[in-house]
This record gives sequence, C-alpha cells and structure tokens, in this order.
Amino acid sequence: MASGTVLETITLAEANLVIDAAVAKAIEIGQPMDIAVVDAGGNLKAHVRMDGANIGSIPIAINKAYTSIAFQCDTHALQEATRPGGPIFGLSDAHGGRLVVFPGGITLVRDGQIMGAIGVSTGTIEQDQEVATAGAGAYASDSSDLDDSLVAEPVAA
Repeated sequence: MASGTVLETITLAEANLVIDAAVAKAIEIGQPMDIAVVDAGGNLKAHVRMDGANIGSIPIAINKAYTSIAFQCDTHALQEATRPGGPIFGLSDAHGGRLVVFPGGITLVRDGQIMGAIGVSTGTIEQDQEVATAGAGAYASDSSDLDDSLVAEPVAA
C-alpha cells in the first residue's frame, strides 16, 4: 500500500455548513429539498433528504453537484448549449447518464480554487438554484465559526 495522505478539498464540517445554509433557505421558501455536497473529485461528502423531499431527487442532487465538478461550472451554465440544436446537445447522456444540465448545481470556490460543489433537487429549477446559491454562499463566506478541531489542516506538497 502506498504511503502518504489524501488531500481533503472540502471538510465534513464545511460540507455540513453548506448543507445547513441550504436547509435554512429551503425552510424559508417552504420547499423540502435533497441537498448533496461533493468534494473536488466529485465524490459524495455529505447528503441530506429533508422530510417531504422526493426520493427520486436523491441521485439528481448528487449528480448536479458531480456535473458542476466535472465541467467546473454551475449547471445552469450548461442549459442552453445542451438543448436540441445546441453545440453540445446530448451531453446529458455522457458519463453513463450521470450529467445533469439544468440549474441547482454550483461549484464551491474559495481563494479562486474549486473545492467542491453543491447539488439541490426536488423543487422547481428556480427553487433548486436559490437553495444551492444559499449553500454556496455559506461556503464562500468567512468560515471562522467552524470548530477548528473539525477542519483538516492542509497537507504540504
């Protein structure tokens, strides 16, 4: 087995902060949601299905977050180009159908680096985007209120 450590990109504490902010927005607008956070490799870091959120939206939320990482952009940015007649029509069939090309997936960026992504599903695409934006905003803001014992130290290169 190789020695060394894996560099964490978004910590569990940070993922929970993102989810908490998204849940608060979902409660505010009265729409239960499935909310997922993935790390910079597109791997699931945290997920919550609020009471009343659609079970079928679980993989959609996860895949919205994955799509944001895979293309390093928010999923709403892919919407027009992937419509019939668009330059990348059919993209949503790539990756074994895992790509989701409508709003609700947002990259989590800090200091110019994509550290993860949030994906939200169950509401309208406008609601999904609004809730994802709230979650992403919590990540981009000052995280000094996090318990330092839960935040991983960066690994020296």
